Amino acid sequence: MAVENCTGFTDFTLLGLSNRQDVQRGLFVVFLLIYSITVIANLGMVWLINMDPRFHTPMYYFLSNLSFCDVCYSSTVSPKMLVDFLSEQKRIPYNLCAIQMFLFGAFADVECLLLAAMAYDRYVAICNPLLYTVTMSRSICTQLVAIAYLVGLVDSVIHTCCTFRLLFCNSNIINHFFCDIPPLLGLSSSDTFINEMVMFTFIGCVVGFSVITICLSYSYIITTILRMNSAEGRRKTFSTCASHLTAVAIFHGTLLFMYFRPSSSYSMDTDKMASVFYTVVIPMLNPLIYSLRNKDVKDALKKSNWH
Repeated sequence: MAVENCTGFTDFTLLGLSNRQDVQRGLFVVFLLIYSITVIANLGMVWLINMDPRFHTPMYYFLSNLSFCDVCYSSTVSPKMLVDFLSEQKRIPYNLCAIQMFLFGAFADVECLLLAAMAYDRYVAICNPLLYTVTMSRSICTQLVAIAYLVGLVDSVIHTCCTFRLLFCNSNIINHFFCDIPPLLGLSSSDTFINEMVMFTFIGCVVGFSVITICLSYSYIITTILRMNSAEGRRKTFSTCASHLTAVAIFHGTLLFMYFRPSSSYSMDTDKMASVFYTVVIPMLNPLIYSLRNKDVKDALKKSNWH
């Protein structure tokens, strides 16, 4: 009977980050700057890596794919958020909400798995350098990236289909700035137990695989570094990994905080702040963390500026 009396909504309303007009204008300027840096820095890295033969290596191949993924990842959320800062009615059609969730989930999974692939690449380069060219051949690297995209697409299809088969009878107001799984589960008038189990299981598998791969890779890397006789060699080798470890900790820590809790414990105001970090800030930081501290990249940028 409840199902028969349920009137479906044709769109959702996003509450966004603030309901104050003066704050929203300020946020528009800040996030427009962040998004512009994200697009320019990441596409610039893709261009630089593809144009300079020195960067035609597995490490930079993964970095190029990560930069492309970051642009797509941020672009699923940022443009709509920027428009909403200047709009009184922050509406998103039902179908576009589903598309946004699907694309965001897919690129988030791809990013997660690319981080694992980059850790594995560092493991082979540092621990098994003689086998590096064979183990990390171009075909194998291409297969790893293709698998990351395939897993991301399949996983996101499952979550999107499971979420949008729920009923939304009581309200269409999403206390968030984009269509994400937790706020929609909290909004639904259906029993979300199965959805929570699906979310924990599938996201757990993707994140768990990534975390285990990264932890195993770096445990071997650290062991290898500690066995080096040269202090300078240890410092130089570890410095190539420190930035990656920092970014991994931030990315995975935020994902664990966001998705591995029951819906009853969600605080949307807190979750929105965490979401800003991993949807907007991290894609901007990645090209800086992974690349601009790299001497070869800085030299290539200087040469491109001169020409």
